[in-house]
This record gives sequence, structure tokens and C-alpha cells, in this order.
Amino acid sequence: MAPAAPSLPADPDRFTLRRARAGDAEDFVRMMGEPEVFGGLLQMPFPHVELWRTRLGAAPAAGSPDIHLVAECDGHVVGSAGLHSTGPALRRRHAMSLGLGVARDWQGQGVGTRLMAALVDVADRWLGVLRLELTVYADNPRAQALYRRFGFVEEGRLRAFALRDGVYVDALTMARLHPSPPRPA
Repeated sequence: MAPAAPSLPADPDRFTLRRARAGDAEDFVRMMGEPEVFGGLLQMPFPHVELWRTRLGAAPAAGSPDIHLVAECDGHVVGSAGLHSTGPALRRRHAMSLGLGVARDWQGQGVGTRLMAALVDVADRWLGVLRLELTVYADNPRAQALYRRFGFVEEGRLRAFALRDGVYVDALTMARLHPSPPRPA
């Protein structure tokens, strides 16, 4: 049995969650331009606002289960998380990949927990996703701990997974199976 979802931060009204939109591009550039953020993701330094406008402005394909949420405080994006299809293979429709990033000044303040809780809820109760999967750098114990609190377990190590600041770093693959898959009534 998977662990219960972690409790939300003491002040849930400090920020709100909503879908990402094209108008968030400048905030994404600011957030993804922080070395503490892009260094923990597969993002590049010096992000381009037009690239983010295009990414955020693209409508999901009809029938796509993909969802991209942001945490917003005082009109600014302070975190982002999404569920994405694993690809076109029909036999992988039961699985989705998860990604998450939080602005440097908001790390450790419950943003990641709230975003994770929302995505896990959508995956479990509305999309019927059996398997959520992600990669996380092996030297990021804080993110690994967050994922473990939501029932993710380590499945493997990807050696020399990505180049970060001139060094190849390892990543862990982690996954979570739905604790109580939907069944017919």
C-alpha cells in the first residue's frame, strides 16, 4: 500500500495552482534562468522567452491527457509541474511521466508538495494512470525525498545521464504505481 499523500503547507493560501499559459513565458524564463533550477532539470542556461511562449501556447492535441500546472504567488509563477504522455505506443497508455521545478526562493516552502499532490490526484482520480515515472539527479536527495513521500520508488540508475556544468551526472529512475487502480462499480 502506498503512503498517504503528504499534508499541505501550513498556509495553502500563500500561492494558488492553475494551468500554465503562454502569458507565463517571462516568469518561466526567470525561473528556468536560475542555476539552482535549470541545473536540477534538463534545461539550458539563458532560456529564450519565445521558446517558452511557443511551448506554453501550444494547445494539447485532442484527447491528450497531458497537464501542465503552475504555482502562482502575487501574479508570478514560482513553480511548475506536468504530467506528459510517455509516447505514442498504445501499450504504454497506462503510464505518464512527471516533471517538476520550483523557483530557487520558493524551494522548501511547500510548492513542490502542492504541485505533486495535485498531479497525483489528477493521475489517480481522473486519468486512471497506473504508472507515474520520472528521472531525478542522483545527487538531489531533497527531490528524491519529495517523490518518495508520494509513493515513488527507485527503479534504476542511469549512469552519465546528462551533462551538467561540465560534468556527466547520474540520474535515478523512479516510478509510482497507482495504490488502488480504478475498477468498474
